[in-house]
Formats: sequence, C-alpha cells, structure tokens
Amino acid sequence: MSTSAAATPAVNSPRRVLLASLIGTTIEFFDFYIYATAAVLVFPHLFFPDSSEGAALLQSLATFAVAFIARPVGSAVFGHYGDRIGRKATLVAALLTMGVSTVAIGLLPTHASIGLVAPALLALCRFGQGLGLGGEWGGAVLLATENAPPGKRAWYGMFPQLGAPLGFLLSAGIFLLLGRAMSDADFLQWGWRVPFLASSLLVAVGLWVRLNVHETPQFQAALDRNERVRLPMWTVLRHHPRTLLLGTLGAFATFVLFYLMTVFTLGYGTTVLGYSREQFLLLQMVGILFFAAGIPISAKYGDRWGTRRTMIVASGLILGFGVLFAPLFQAGHPWMVVAFLSLGLFLMGLTYGPCGTFLAEIYPVQVRYTGASLSFNLAGILGAAPAPYVATWLAGRFGLVAVGYYLCLTAVVTIVALLAMGRPARLSGKSA
Repeated sequence: MSTSAAATPAVNSPRRVLLASLIGTTIEFFDFYIYATAAVLVFPHLFFPDSSEGAALLQSLATFAVAFIARPVGSAVFGHYGDRIGRKATLVAALLTMGVSTVAIGLLPTHASIGLVAPALLALCRFGQGLGLGGEWGGAVLLATENAPPGKRAWYGMFPQLGAPLGFLLSAGIFLLLGRAMSDADFLQWGWRVPFLASSLLVAVGLWVRLNVHETPQFQAALDRNERVRLPMWTVLRHHPRTLLLGTLGAFATFVLFYLMTVFTLGYGTTVLGYSREQFLLLQMVGILFFAAGIPISAKYGDRWGTRRTMIVASGLILGFGVLFAPLFQAGHPWMVVAFLSLGLFLMGLTYGPCGTFLAEIYPVQVRYTGASLSFNLAGILGAAPAPYVATWLAGRFGLVAVGYYLCLTAVVTIVALLAMGRPARLSGKSA
C-alpha cells in the first residue's frame, strides 16, 4: 500500500508541470533582463555619475557581472537542498530570493542621495538576483524533464528555456512603454523603478503555480530507494569533474552569443551607432521572436538526433555567424540590424533549446540539480559575465570585427567540448 502511494504522487498533469516550469523561468529572466537593460540605460547616470560616460557604462556592466559570480553559489546552495529535500520546495525558495532582490532594486536610493553606498547596495541586490537564478534554472529544467514521457524529454525541457525570450519580451516591452509614456527626465527620476516593483505581481503568480505541483516522479523514486547523497556538491566535484568541465564548456558559446546579442548590442547600438533607445529595443524585440522560434525547432531535433548533436550543429552555425558580426551590425541601416539580430538570436534558440535537457542527461538523479545548475551557471561566469565588458573593450580598441572573432573562438571551444563529451546517457533515475 505504501509503495503504491509513493508511486502515484505523479498526479502532476503535463499542463501544470509545463506551466510551472515556464512561468518561473519567465519571471526569473524578466527580473534578470530589466537589470541588464537598466545597467545600460539608467544605472550609469544614477549610480556612477562621477565617471565619464564610457567609464560609467563599464562600471555599471561590472555590477551586471556580479550576478554571474553569485549564480554558482546559488547552484551550490539550492542544488544541495534540491538534491536532498526535493525540487518543489527549493524552486519556491529560489523564486522568492530572486523576487525580493529585484523589488529591493526598485526601492534603492541613488548616488545623489547616499553617495557610494548606493552602488554598493545595487551590487548586493544584484548578487541576490544571481543567487536566486542560480537555483531557479536547474530546478525548472528538472521539473520538466523528470516528468517527461520517453522520447519527449527535449521537448519538455525546452519549456523552461522559453522563459528566456518571454522574459526578455516583457522586459523590453515595459521599457518601451515607459519610454513612450514619459519624458527622459521622468524616466530617469522614477520611471525606471516601475519594472522592478511590478515584478512583485509576477512573483506572486509564480509562487501560486509552484505551490500547486508535486515532487517529480524520478526524484521521489530516488527518495524511496534512499539514494540521496550527503553532500551533492562534493559528489559532483569528486566523482564527476570531467562531466562538470565539459558540460560547462558545452554551454559556453550559448551564453556569449546571447549577451552579445542583447546587452552588448544595446549599449553599442545606442551609444556608438546612434540608434535611439526605443528604436533599438524594438529591433531587439523582433530578434527575440526568432530566438523563441528557434527553441522548439531545436527541441524537436534534440529528441530526434540527441541533444548533444543538435548543440554541435548549432555551435557550428554560430561559428559562421561570428564572421558576419561586423558587416551586418552597422549604423544607419535598421533593416540590416533587424536581420543581424534575428539571425543571431535564432541561432541562440537553436543552441539554447536543448541545452537544459543535455545538462540534465549527463548527471545521475542524486546530484542532477547540483550538477546541471553548476555547469549552466559556471558557463554563465565564463561566457556571459565578461561578454558585454570584453566586447565593449574589443570594439573600442579593434572594431566590431574583433567582437566577431571573439564569438568564433567561443564557438570552437564549445564544439570541442561537446565532441569530447561523447553521447550522454538518456535521462534516467539510475546512478551513473
């Protein structure tokens, strides 16, 4: 009787599982992107006003990078509890951590009010955002993939990934509306706070959905077999170091491409190429639609070909795109920029769609939350955290061609890592 009771809590309907995995990452990425947008458009003026325009932007991007340092910490903390007590409770805690940090940013006094304490508090809140996202992503992917039927794991695993384009569209959309509804002076004075404060409503919805799902069947089975490990992080580092390294490098180009196509292009397009903030956000929103389109396409082929092979093909296409970076990203040619953003972000969708399922497949269930989260977030430190900063420096020193070569190099590293990984075992609850 007890065994059948333990086996049936998979009362999770597919619709509820996919909604819970999608809505959480949508909120998390919305929170993350409103910071990224504000780091380019707002924070240099309000939190670093004593520096020159270029130096203030670089300082603001440095606080943006703080979250990527926090993300592996979030992987370790939330991954530990996700592998020890379960996916559901940990996901709720991660969402709360991210949400509180984001709302706090909307309430911060600026440099004009409290001086140097203001950027310090900004960096602290940014750390909290990274901490929450470090725990959120892995749990959302496992919630989807560990509830997926055979042959549909990449398809289920792409729903948390769709949170990235949806979160970006919400973020860019709200900044566009604010830009049109108020003057630049009002926007800088108080309007920029609206997206951060509004995220509290999204968090409330996300918590309600998350609290109404059950534990995943695979993790519940591991609990029933008493297969939990005492220190998941130590187990990953000691028994799966090669998997950790290759999994991290396998997601490297994914992060570099995305943050070049969003944060770097927004900063460069508005400060160097002369596009207005509203115009460029609109161009990016068109590109994000192609990002969203690429995710289900790659998930379909991920189930047919395998996630690793799909990511190798996508990374090869990214390598080719790096050569086109400078010729397509030009001043005075908005339609060419639309094509540039659409192509780059479509390729992002092709590599990002199967990425979550791939990283889940390479770890056993007992350490899957910790291992997948750690690989994903270490790739964020390696790829995304320095990408806007490095690209801004390269473009200023050597021109956009150097940024394209930087992207090519990261694509080569990722392809080599994916080839070295070999074919991952299909996702299962068994120990590796």
